[in-house]
Amino acid sequence: MTSTAPVQTIDLPIEGMDCAECARHVEHALKGVPGVSEVRVLLAAERATVTLNPAQATEAQLEQAVIKAGYGVRSATSAAASTAIAGEGERKSSQASQALGWGVLGLVAAVVLIAAIGEWLGIFDDVLDRLPWYIPATAILIGGFGVFRNVAQDLLRKQITSHTVMTIGVLAAAAVGEWTTAALIVFFMRFADYLEDMTTERGREAIKQLVALQPASARVIRNGEEIELPVGQVALDDIVLIRPGERIPIDGEILEGQAPVNQAPITGESVPVEKGIGDSVFAATVAEAGFLKVRATKVGRDTAFGRIVRLVEEAESQKAPVQRFADRFSTYYLPGILGIAALTYLITGEVLNAVAVLVVACACAITIATPVVVLASVGNAARKGLLIKGGIALEQLAKIDTVVMDKTGTLTLGQPQLTNIVALNGIGDRELLRTAAAVESRSEHPLARAIVRSAKDQGLVPLEPEAFRPLPGRGLVGVVAGQEWAVGNRRLLTERGLTLDTTAEHQAQELEKAGKTAFFIANSTDVAGIIGVADVVRPEARAALAELKGLGVKRLLLLTGDNERVAGAIAAELGLEYRAELLPEDKIAAVKQLQSEGAKVLMVGDGINDAPALAQADVGLAMGVAGTD
Repeated sequence: MTSTAPVQTIDLPIEGMDCAECARHVEHALKGVPGVSEVRVLLAAERATVTLNPAQATEAQLEQAVIKAGYGVRSATSAAASTAIAGEGERKSSQASQALGWGVLGLVAAVVLIAAIGEWLGIFDDVLDRLPWYIPATAILIGGFGVFRNVAQDLLRKQITSHTVMTIGVLAAAAVGEWTTAALIVFFMRFADYLEDMTTERGREAIKQLVALQPASARVIRNGEEIELPVGQVALDDIVLIRPGERIPIDGEILEGQAPVNQAPITGESVPVEKGIGDSVFAATVAEAGFLKVRATKVGRDTAFGRIVRLVEEAESQKAPVQRFADRFSTYYLPGILGIAALTYLITGEVLNAVAVLVVACACAITIATPVVVLASVGNAARKGLLIKGGIALEQLAKIDTVVMDKTGTLTLGQPQLTNIVALNGIGDRELLRTAAAVESRSEHPLARAIVRSAKDQGLVPLEPEAFRPLPGRGLVGVVAGQEWAVGNRRLLTERGLTLDTTAEHQAQELEKAGKTAFFIANSTDVAGIIGVADVVRPEARAALAELKGLGVKRLLLLTGDNERVAGAIAAELGLEYRAELLPEDKIAAVKQLQSEGAKVLMVGDGINDAPALAQADVGLAMGVAGTD
């Protein structure tokens, strides 16, 4: 009989990681703790997820391992951790001195490069030989001090990095009097660091912006009083109050009130969903109108929104096979280069030959090659409204054979539009729309705003209703020009004892089959007409999809959280495969399935619910016109 060892997963917030090499150091340090079975370091999220046997390893041991590797743990309480965190603060406070170093180093590098090019062209000779050694030496010390200090600390921890190789190259070049060469090495080393820092910070900023979409605070009833708390202090079963237009801070069940809730950020549904007592709501969705009292059933990272953030962090941290190979390769590459340089010196007796090996083979020289080449492509794309994260995205984009896309805000405009006017019983189209707009003019519902907006676009000025009464979940009633009118759904007609004749019923069903919301306009005795409202397909969508097929894309697939009826109508209109009623984890599972079948996947989306799939896909393309952050 076998027993399974207990397993525990711990999240450690890490401070001081600036690059992929830092993440590898943290990973190796944590893997060295006895009892640790798995480590995932999330560079952009600045944390590590560690799976361990709690009988063999503790969180304190993990923290000490990270601190010994030269990084900080925000949750640590030991003095050593405090010191590491303070060191990070000192690093941030030294930005002014780093800027000075960049200025001196950049100026010297520019002089050296211009002089070298001049000598090569024969314009002026021996300029570099006349440059006083102390000028490039000063630039090396000021510009490279931080790097040299980190290398010394890494060596004390028995760590060899790409900076170690470059630093040895700088020292060797300076030792034989090649001060200008040494200054150029430091300049390119710092430039490569800058490019990597910029890429890392962009990844972190994306996650920070995603997290910022959740409200920072919540109004909670405790001990019979309404108090405002940071959202992190909301507990399960707390009663949370939501006012009109506010984002919901927790997942919960409605105890009191009714409101149309815009769930597009989470579920992708194209129109707000009417929510009432007993219904569930999600964090980061918006109560468009109405007051809600909600019991918290999930809080923090356990909410649907929290799971989305976690999925994004984890998807960004997943390494491609080539990256895993590079991680293994780098373990042996740098020590190997040092050995080859030493062997070169022993064979030739020339220090410059050994220095040349270090500089040419250094990872930093490789690092700056690709970014410099792709800058022109990225810059040109930016002028056309395309923001490309880097060369890897361009390289992967050329291999794409499958495109999966969201519906709301991606293939559609992301905003309800009036699509159909069906006038009955002798009333004209314009008069029907004018009457409906008059009744809806005081409503805050997004579908009501679509009707009012359409009337204004057609030059119709709605009359001011003399009376107005909302009927939650059914519609509303207003008095226009002395006559009472009702605008709403089928439930409202039933309550008023009105029925549709065969022709009108058929027309209403056709609208609903096409994925549209049908509004019925009625007076006290008759149904005067039907108005169809829907999120319509972008005018350019069909041509764009045809062009993708022309570029060699083999498969186009619609993934949406919207209902089967709406998804089917859009897919039929555009000639797409589709899957409907998908949660964010379902979308990421669909992308993973396609990748497991060998597909190279481009994911196109615009909502928070698309974020995990965007990160998981080989290339993620986020719509910026109508999409969420």
